[in-house]
Amino acid sequence: MSEPLLQVRDVKTHFPVRGGLLGRVSGTVKAVDGVSFDVMRGETLGLVGESGCGKSTLGRTLLRLIEPTAGSIRFEGEELTGLEPGRLRALRRRMQLIFQDPYASLNPRLTVRDLIGEPFAIHGLAQGREREEKVLALVDLMGLPRDAMDRYPHEFSGGQRQRIGIARSIALRPDLVIADEPISALDVSIQAQIINLLVDLQRELKLTYLFIAHDLKIVEYISTRVAVMYLGKIVELAEAAELYRHPRHPYTQALLSAVPVPDPEHRKKRILLQGDVPSPLAPPPGCAFHPRCPHAFERCRRETPPLYALSGGHTAACFLVEQEAHPPLADAPVAGGP
Repeated sequence: MSEPLLQVRDVKTHFPVRGGLLGRVSGTVKAVDGVSFDVMRGETLGLVGESGCGKSTLGRTLLRLIEPTAGSIRFEGEELTGLEPGRLRALRRRMQLIFQDPYASLNPRLTVRDLIGEPFAIHGLAQGREREEKVLALVDLMGLPRDAMDRYPHEFSGGQRQRIGIARSIALRPDLVIADEPISALDVSIQAQIINLLVDLQRELKLTYLFIAHDLKIVEYISTRVAVMYLGKIVELAEAAELYRHPRHPYTQALLSAVPVPDPEHRKKRILLQGDVPSPLAPPPGCAFHPRCPHAFERCRRETPPLYALSGGHTAACFLVEQEAHPPLADAPVAGGP
């Protein structure tokens, strides 16, 4: 098996909470709390979970748009944490982000020509006629009309704006693209077009995706493997088909039971979780999911389950799978990959 493109080990992103007249630290929000996984070259790793579980914070941490509190992030074997700014800037040509909101991520004062051409200017890769040709090629690749070059973001629909944002992200031919809920702000009629565009671009440009979303059906369609996140931790990871057929963690089972199924004969019984997601400012002891888990027992309230390695690269952080598991993955990488 080839080396992973991205290796993440025990990454934590904590934010201090200050209060009082002196602004003293009164607590810590554990947005990402010990996450480990690999992303293999050419695959799409889907990252799912409820709002507020830390998905977007993790995506930005991997690019060091947010500084990690602890842990290791390696891109093609090179450690990114603590990397000096010049080298990090060079590596960012190969790691790009597609933002969630196409209405907020584009500078309204720039034309499409300038928006898409900006990455070439920042990294000094193309000027003049050469840059113009590259921008025009990207406009064609996105399926936008050529007269879009001299228009401003407010003149486009949401789907067209997202295509402009995607063009900016792939302009420098990156190896890794982190797509942070790239379709959640779009109309349902446009979402499929953007997803198919991302699939076509991956095939044509040999891209690797970390695809962050909360729509489980979309994630199933686009992903090679899927990681499920809850309260700052990954609680299950497996090949997409395996996870959707045989979810092992109670949280994953509850999420999948809520996915609409058009055929009444194949609908799953809905699992209704009690209570709300606990605050990352004060996570519960033991398993973070135990206050809402229908199968929780005393051990869950005292101990935090490790990611147990099951067959076929499937991992789950639940004591219910302990008997059939290989040795727990305490500090080892999350297995799997195509």
